[in-house]
Amino acid sequence: MYLGVAGIVLLLGKCHAQFIGLYDLTGSGRFAWFFAYIAVLSLAAYALGLPELVRSRKSAIATGVAAAGVGALGISVVQLFVGDALLPRFVVFGSALLLPGWYATCSLLAAGGRSRAEERDRVVVVASDAEVHALRQELEAHPERPASIVADLRVVEALPGNSDGAPLAEAVRLAEGKVLVLDRAAQTEQSIVAQAASLHETGVRIRTLSLFYEEWLGKLPISELERVSLMFDIGEIHRVRYTRAKRIVDVALALCGLLLLCLVIVPIMMGNIVANRGPLFYRQTRVGKGGSEFTILKFRTMIPQVSGHLHDEWTSANDPRVTSFGRVLRRTHLDELPQVTNILRGDLSVVGPRPEQPSYVHDLSLKLPFYPLRHLVRPGLTGWAQVKYGYAASDADAMEKLQYEFWYLRHQDVVTDLRIIGRTLRSFGFGDGR
Repeated sequence: MYLGVAGIVLLLGKCHAQFIGLYDLTGSGRFAWFFAYIAVLSLAAYALGLPELVRSRKSAIATGVAAAGVGALGISVVQLFVGDALLPRFVVFGSALLLPGWYATCSLLAAGGRSRAEERDRVVVVASDAEVHALRQELEAHPERPASIVADLRVVEALPGNSDGAPLAEAVRLAEGKVLVLDRAAQTEQSIVAQAASLHETGVRIRTLSLFYEEWLGKLPISELERVSLMFDIGEIHRVRYTRAKRIVDVALALCGLLLLCLVIVPIMMGNIVANRGPLFYRQTRVGKGGSEFTILKFRTMIPQVSGHLHDEWTSANDPRVTSFGRVLRRTHLDELPQVTNILRGDLSVVGPRPEQPSYVHDLSLKLPFYPLRHLVRPGLTGWAQVKYGYAASDADAMEKLQYEFWYLRHQDVVTDLRIIGRTLRSFGFGDGR
């Protein structure tokens, strides 16, 4: 898709240079701005979920038009701010007309690829009813890799019994399964493991329930959290080079965020006066690395209490305490921007588990003995649990997020951090905020 964006923009630029403007494209001062425009268009497309998150033809066309329009508007605003026609209108408007079709085509191709992937990864599960039900729900939501459950068996159904048959192998053959998933109970049965071994020889992939969650869903199952809590290295603890590189990236991005904060603080102050009367900032104690406490800084989005402080209960969708201007701040994620000061101070990292209030940490630590392990690393402005699940609004949500946070601890590296930053930018495009 991105190669097509570059090709369309550069082709239009070449046509304008050769037939309209009569100049050398590569030798002109405009040439570098063509690549800037390509970057703006690509970022707009990614932020709006193209190509892989679009699910229907109608949505593909609408999103393609929106992405092309946002890109054209973005470069037009830059030209207006600079006070110079950096790109020919022929290129800007021409790309806005041609790109929606290209975006839609790529999205429909991606949808077809998704369907083929689901057919390719036909999953047979040996697990309890509850685990199978949970796994089906997870695969229908937002899996990292598409797959479909074509058969499921209980452990007793997979056992040969008194005969010499192989019920598990037969079930996989009848369902044309390509991936076999075994829960912890199934792994302890030698006869089931033997059938799995014979299936493995025929090309069927074998996964434990924990590994399947990790590879296909980007999380660890609840049943495995305590068992695997210490059985992996954590990048921030065990890899010094990664820790140093992460801090350098944190400071660089925080300085860029500080510049943005200076640009938006005056408009936000004005909006506060009109539709969000009260203090500009909101301060709250959170738990950081090693269990130490710090004060987090955000733009206030809720109605203050009489005492001047905000409620500490879980926030929820359509929370009545959020003001009208506060909803705008949350939807655009601008309420999080003052946390760049926490990053510069070292309280936060750009990527990591979101810090929670001390009272929540105390309660959840009593309910989940392995919960404090998330405090082995510096908390983050964004994180894997945020881009995969969103904000926690209850203890159950906190438990769900913990499964993603353990996955992050297990896979913490530069590539994973960049992947999370990219998905965070995409969440801005969808305007998801609570």
